[in-house]
Amino acid sequence: MNELAVRSLTGMALIVLALMAAYVGGTSFAVLAAAASTAIYYEWMRITKGWGIAWSIGGFVYALLAALALLWVRDRADNGLAVVVWIFLVTWSTDIGAYFVGRKFGRRKLAPAVSPNKTWAGLYGGIAAAALLAGGWVLLLDLEPPLYLLAPLFAVMAQAGDLFESWMKRQAGIKDSGDWLPGHGGIFDRLDGLLPVAILTAGAQLAGII
Repeated sequence: MNELAVRSLTGMALIVLALMAAYVGGTSFAVLAAAASTAIYYEWMRITKGWGIAWSIGGFVYALLAALALLWVRDRADNGLAVVVWIFLVTWSTDIGAYFVGRKFGRRKLAPAVSPNKTWAGLYGGIAAAALLAGGWVLLLDLEPPLYLLAPLFAVMAQAGDLFESWMKRQAGIKDSGDWLPGHGGIFDRLDGLLPVAILTAGAQLAGII
C-alpha cells in the first residue's frame, strides 16, 4: 500500500472517531480530548527535551487550552456540536487543500527554512478549501455569519500551527513528533493545526463575536 493510501485510511479513521465522539459528547468527547491533549504534551516534551522549564510549561498550557476549548464549545456554546464540526472542517479542509494543491501547483516555497515541502500555492489551496467547506457548513446550518468570514482566517492560523510544530521539530532534529499514526507520525503532527483553531474559536465565542 502506498504512502498516500496509508495516510488517507488513517486520516479517515481519525475523522470518524472525532465525529462520533463529538456527536455523543459528554464523557466520550472529554476522554478523547484528554487523551489527545496528553499525547500532544508527551510528544511536545520529547521534542523540547533540554529546552528549559518555560517550554515545558508552555506546552502544558497549549495542549490543555486546546482541549478545554473544544469541550467548552461542545457543551456550553450555542450550536456547540455544529461549531465543533466547523472547527474540524476548517482544520481538515486546510490540511487536505494545502496537500493536494501544493503537490499539483506548488512552486514557490512558503517557509523553506522551516518546512521545505510547504508552498504558497498550498497555503492558498488550504484557505480556499476552508472557505468553501467550512463556509458551506455555516450556510447549510444557518450558523452565525462571522463563522463564514473566520473560516479562511483560521485556515491561516491552522497553517501557522503546522509551521510552528515544523520549526520545533527542525530545531530538535527529528522528522515526526511520534510514530503512533501510520502515514502521519505523531498525534501532535496530526493536530498541530487544530490547536490554534480550537483556542481561537473558543475565544471568539467568549468575546461574543460568534
